Amino acid sequence: MQVKNPNIKRTKLTFWERLYLPEIFKGMAYTFAQMFRPRFTTEYPEVKWKPSGAFRGRPVLVEREDKTGERCVACGLCARACPPMAISLQASETDLPQERYPVKFEINMLRCIYCGYCEEVCPEEAIVMSDEYDINYKSREEAIMDKQKLLVPMERVKARLEFLRAYKNAVRKAEDQYVGEEAKR
Repeated sequence: MQVKNPNIKRTKLTFWERLYLPEIFKGMAYTFAQMFRPRFTTEYPEVKWKPSGAFRGRPVLVEREDKTGERCVACGLCARACPPMAISLQASETDLPQERYPVKFEINMLRCIYCGYCEEVCPEEAIVMSDEYDINYKSREEAIMDKQKLLVPMERVKARLEFLRAYKNAVRKAEDQYVGEEAKR
């Protein structure tokens, strides 16, 4: 049963607490102390930030080591895993050992939410999140990135590929350890 007007016990404030002056002075003292601490900001346009391998920037297609095209085998997993459906591709057959390649590969960057699901499901490490963060477009058409705009050499995303390999190995080890503990029971 609910009481309409419950008794609320109020704490009695002293005279100084009712004036709020000590709290105001504490806040002003804290602000004054912060004015003389070192600053951790960077002068952004002049000084660029170099993100770590864990950073998820603009998605890109990785070029093969022999510079003959992209590593993508047009399996379509990235397009199916993309939550906002920003990726579209069209596959075709080839005589190369990879058998298939994307004739058309587009990412609508206005839809992309930088979640990284595309790189997680890619079996060939063909699509990865780069370290680019300063991204702007002047028109909608410019924001639709085709295969030529997305293609980058492997050296440019080397830090991200190393991070992904280390992360996947750590996950596999954790899974193997968990499976091993289950087998002991």
